[in-house]
Amino acid sequence: MKALRDENGLYAGPIVDAHHHLWDLSLDRHPWLRGETDPQLARNCLPADYLREASGYDIVASVHIEANWDPTDPLGEIAWLDGLEKPAGIAARYVGYADLASPEVDGLLEAMAAHGRVAGIRQILSWHPDPSKSMVLDRHRMADPAWRRGVAALGRLGLSFDMLISPWQVEDALDLLRAFPDIKFALNHCGSPFDRSAEGMARWRAGLHALARAPNLVLKVSDLVAYDPEWTEASLREVLLTCLDAFGPGRCMLASDHPVVTRFASFRQTYESFRRTFADLSDRELLDIFAGNAARFYGIEGISLQ
Repeated sequence: MKALRDENGLYAGPIVDAHHHLWDLSLDRHPWLRGETDPQLARNCLPADYLREASGYDIVASVHIEANWDPTDPLGEIAWLDGLEKPAGIAARYVGYADLASPEVDGLLEAMAAHGRVAGIRQILSWHPDPSKSMVLDRHRMADPAWRRGVAALGRLGLSFDMLISPWQVEDALDLLRAFPDIKFALNHCGSPFDRSAEGMARWRAGLHALARAPNLVLKVSDLVAYDPEWTEASLREVLLTCLDAFGPGRCMLASDHPVVTRFASFRQTYESFRRTFADLSDRELLDIFAGNAARFYGIEGISLQ
């Protein structure tokens, strides 16, 4: 068995990146990227680009999360991903997009579920009191009966749901998790610690611990710098250890959120922070959070976790 630690005692084993994105701007299928001026986003991110930035790490598999492709054609993103030249393991599973409140969602979800690589669905739900930071208008979309009918269809088809919410939506999320105990949910990006004030961080920590009591929820520890652009090692460590304390090593999945993360941190900075912060975990726990938990949650098979 290959050693899981390097000479400094830091994790050096296999990685399953549980959350990243690919896109080709020449296709003009991502409305949110039209006119983008940030050089980290206004560029293609294809498998070769992703692997170049992940060089030096043993990426054995990854999960592609829908990248806000044209919402009128969600299967188009799946077909595009299928057509990409990519090494074995990269984008081994897809999380697609669906508007769960749509009257036609059942047919779309059936098509997604029939696809060999689609493991789940994401529909961004994140609401913020400041409209400029809010991704949806309706704070309580998770309580909408029409939307919940779409969630029920996920359960019938064996699809998971990637949940991107804010700390202001914890109660609605808890109600949703209780209502659908047989569906697997993944909370994205550490539960979105938007507000970096003492009060805001306390709200986030309390919400994270409350959500962790739902047994059908796992946590993606990813893109911490999205909410902390002037990050320090100490500020990242605070969030990482809070995540670990709330969900434990058995329910945390580490992920890059590449290339969105590169607005404020590189792939290497992200994973070096993971390696340093979690160095005190056991080998088994490290293997779980870096690779095993994501492989099990998304049903990734045929990879070596030795």
